Amino acid sequence: MFIQTEATPNPLTLKFIPGVPVMGTGTAFFTSEEDAKLSPLAETLFKTPGVTAVFLGGDFVTVTRDVSQTWELLKPQLLTTIMDHFVSGKPVLLEPGAASAGNENDSDIVKQIRELIDTRVRPAVAQDGGDIVFRGFEDGIVQLELHGSCSGCPSSTMTLKNGIENMLKHYVPEVIAVEAVA
Repeated sequence: MFIQTEATPNPLTLKFIPGVPVMGTGTAFFTSEEDAKLSPLAETLFKTPGVTAVFLGGDFVTVTRDVSQTWELLKPQLLTTIMDHFVSGKPVLLEPGAASAGNENDSDIVKQIRELIDTRVRPAVAQDGGDIVFRGFEDGIVQLELHGSCSGCPSSTMTLKNGIENMLKHYVPEVIAVEAVA
């Protein structure tokens, strides 16, 4: 098994591409070993000192490190952990579930916002090892949750305001602003 790595816009995050499906559909984001109990892969990655977050995408794993660690030390350990996991045949998630696709009771505006995020935003940020998930729309403000390399990325505010907000305002006049939520 050959695992490729790619730098992301977030210098504390590295994208690992194992060449096999990771999640298939949906995503998962973990910020602690306790949260990662649902994922044998993420739980094992958190055992590596310095790992602060793990994001599981369709065909990649994004790992965020603590500022006190270096990729030169972490990368070989993480590559071995990821390779061992996939070679073992263990599941990535113990209780797999697809990402929320929305609610049939969503308003037409919310459906349009979700569609734009799912078709135009999420594929672009996935290339950088992250994800942006719709969390709500109230009083003209779109609330988005940042995962993977997007979480804590120095350019995430610019991406939200100059990219996503401008695009949503263009297609959905009811949108006034976009904000990140935890």
